[in-house]
Amino acid sequence: MINFTVGPVMSSNKICTIGAEQIPYFRTTEFSAVMLENEELMKKFAKAGDDARAVFITGSGTASMEATIINTLTLKDKVIVINGGSFGHRFVQLCQIHDIPYSEVILESGKKLTKKMLDEYDGKEYTAFIVNVHETSTGVRYDMNMISEFCRKNNLFLIVDAISSFLADDFNMKALGADIMIAGSQKALACPPGISIIVLSKEAVDRVESNDPKCMYFDLKDALKNGRRGQTPFTPAVGILLQINARLKEIDAAGGITSEIAQIAALAKDFREKIKGLPFEIISESLSNAVTPLHPTTASANDIFLTLKNEYGIWVCPNGGELKDKVFRVGHIGALTKDDNTTLVNALKDMQERGLI
Repeated sequence: MINFTVGPVMSSNKICTIGAEQIPYFRTTEFSAVMLENEELMKKFAKAGDDARAVFITGSGTASMEATIINTLTLKDKVIVINGGSFGHRFVQLCQIHDIPYSEVILESGKKLTKKMLDEYDGKEYTAFIVNVHETSTGVRYDMNMISEFCRKNNLFLIVDAISSFLADDFNMKALGADIMIAGSQKALACPPGISIIVLSKEAVDRVESNDPKCMYFDLKDALKNGRRGQTPFTPAVGILLQINARLKEIDAAGGITSEIAQIAALAKDFREKIKGLPFEIISESLSNAVTPLHPTTASANDIFLTLKNEYGIWVCPNGGELKDKVFRVGHIGALTKDDNTTLVNALKDMQERGLI
């Protein structure tokens, strides 16, 4: 099986081996040292600055999205939410559930956010801005420099979901003025799902400390307090945190985030070159290195997904809803190689010869 989805992704043999080991007890100085190292490396790769903090939530990316909303926003806020697909819509749902006043900027599938769209909200007394760096469902990567400029001009608290783009696309949290960056274990970190990470600026920490959310498990004040000693308030996914530690150190030793991004970008470029001539259209106006969204012009996207899975042992990423038969996605994160790209493209060419695409 070769996995070209965008999470969970292929893990290296080293990471899989750690996952097969017995889980150690975690209320120890040894585990605390691992967690403190995890926090420092996450801050380093996010380019967050020395005064930033990172907390590790045992839960999917959505868990950290919700924790962010309830710990940093209140009824007194007025929020702009970019909704370009399933994951932008998820932030809209979270604002609705927690009664956070918001306005949403709705984008057509595959379309990028423009300055003209943002200008409609300029000077309108908003207090915060929520965006996915990369809308995974459609493959669109937003212009973070443009968003940063708008947020600075309007003094907005900037919440960024970088779950699918962290380590795949360049992102400088401090330079952008981002207050929150959310990442997940199962994307370019190439570990099993189960851990999501929130990196907080000093301003975000101050918001958390001054807020009083009505929750226990997602109370970030408690997470930050325990994190100072390298611990979590409740039992975490210990094994995955050990895998994350190995992966972060592996990336650091191999040249850091610049080298990792370059490797993923090279895989993406290689795949996009190899599919030229096949009956697919890349639908995104602004691509991430993490994934290529493809619209088949001669077949159902879902049928292609099923045939690759059932007959070739290859997983690509399907879509749901109105995009189910229109778009499938090919990921470039995880333990993949250019030879794997060739295997996938050869399978697609074989399907074309069989009249399936």
